[in-house]
Amino acid sequence: MKKITACITLAALCAGLTACAGKEEKLRADTPLDMEFSEVSVHDPSVVEGEDGSYYIFGSHMAVAKTDDLINWTYVNQGVKNDNELIPNVYSQMKEAFEWAHSNTFWAPDVARLEDGKYHLYYCNCQGDSPLSCLGTAVSDSVDGPYENEGLMLRSGMDAGEEDEDGDLYQAATDPNVVDPNVFYDAKGRLWMVYGSYSGGIFIKELDTKTGLPLEEGYGEKLLGGNHLRIEAPYIIYNEETGYYYMFLSFGGLDSDGGYNVRVCRSENPDGPYVDSMGQEMTDCKGPYGSSFSDVTAEQYGTKLMGGYKFLWTEGEDGEDRRGYLSPGHNSCLYQEDTGKYFIIYHTRFENSGEEHQVRVHQMFFNEDGWPVITPYRYTGETAEAYTEDAVPGTYKFINHGRDISAKMKESEEIRLESGGKITGAYEGTWELKGDHEVVIEIDGHTYKGVFLRQADEDGKKYVMTFTALCAETGTSIWGSALSAIE
Repeated sequence: MKKITACITLAALCAGLTACAGKEEKLRADTPLDMEFSEVSVHDPSVVEGEDGSYYIFGSHMAVAKTDDLINWTYVNQGVKNDNELIPNVYSQMKEAFEWAHSNTFWAPDVARLEDGKYHLYYCNCQGDSPLSCLGTAVSDSVDGPYENEGLMLRSGMDAGEEDEDGDLYQAATDPNVVDPNVFYDAKGRLWMVYGSYSGGIFIKELDTKTGLPLEEGYGEKLLGGNHLRIEAPYIIYNEETGYYYMFLSFGGLDSDGGYNVRVCRSENPDGPYVDSMGQEMTDCKGPYGSSFSDVTAEQYGTKLMGGYKFLWTEGEDGEDRRGYLSPGHNSCLYQEDTGKYFIIYHTRFENSGEEHQVRVHQMFFNEDGWPVITPYRYTGETAEAYTEDAVPGTYKFINHGRDISAKMKESEEIRLESGGKITGAYEGTWELKGDHEVVIEIDGHTYKGVFLRQADEDGKKYVMTFTALCAETGTSIWGSALSAIE
């Protein structure tokens, strides 16, 4: 095959990667790229489409950013301050929330455009070292504000002897911490809010489709958790093709050494019951009585999609100075109807970088078993194409995300996808290309199903063939990134 050499800017990449991918016989693992990205630090990014067609992410501490291509971002707002256009006079408008939570900042919000055509901001405040929290709404005609406060709908962390929202005495081990809201419509047009972090678990409530406020009093129905398991950041999407609702969750701690990782479970109903790929009901996912932060318990549940990882540098490659990803999580998801693409948007920390964090967007697919798989590299405009079997064989950097909650990164090992379907190297097994780009990999007696996808390796500055696959039986995910191609 003839090799071509290309040095392109990110703008050219975005415009031309789809067309180039259609000529996959000419794009090999050593085709160089020159890429630039506009980065932002938005913790707990929740995505919503604006009236201008751009995508906005809202995060903790009133950090807001926008993008037109899911690649380059610009800030809309940074920090909680009265002098801002998003929520004018925020300290006076949200005085009740700040006073209840003994806090001067906001935690992870969500924004949804409802039937009234307005943007509803679901904000939350929390003391931080306890579940003393509150959750309220504000409304705007425009996605970027100004938002007008409507008031609080939920509170948690009441003092001993005080009644909770259900009229009982508040119990942190069983009642929710009312933060991390996500609001979504179901397939029948009903509106729901899922929420919760640590403490008593993850809960869901039905909302009025016109006002966006709860239909009933109380905390709603518990979906999972309890006894302070480190599980938070629920986000639910519906896939019309599979007929399932998928709830994404972040397990572990969000700090660089906290072992944050993204997991998923699914249900045929928006309010559950949810099960993981191993068939376990998530209502059983709760810590032992009297325990706190039992990661040994939590890591048994949920299908793990990604945790901390690093594709190691190999001699001869560009990008010798690579940073591993640490504690990726607190994601939102996006489906583009015009392209048919799914995306996962999350924040991540980095190796040897303290608590610095940035936003990342990866394309996401659903495998033949109906489970989501996340692509190894950030999105740069790529589209899955019909690949031929001679485009796949080569040496790959291989990562198995496992099932643990650990601060230690999963570092890549080398395997070879041989012509004829064998896998050799650090692992042995078989691989098969099905259809245009689906992959089935057999390793250690386990079957992983996913997709092949030509992606841009930003560190190595080249196009590479990648794969992402999931084993439903074990609830684990694997990634591969081609190092070299067989001539």
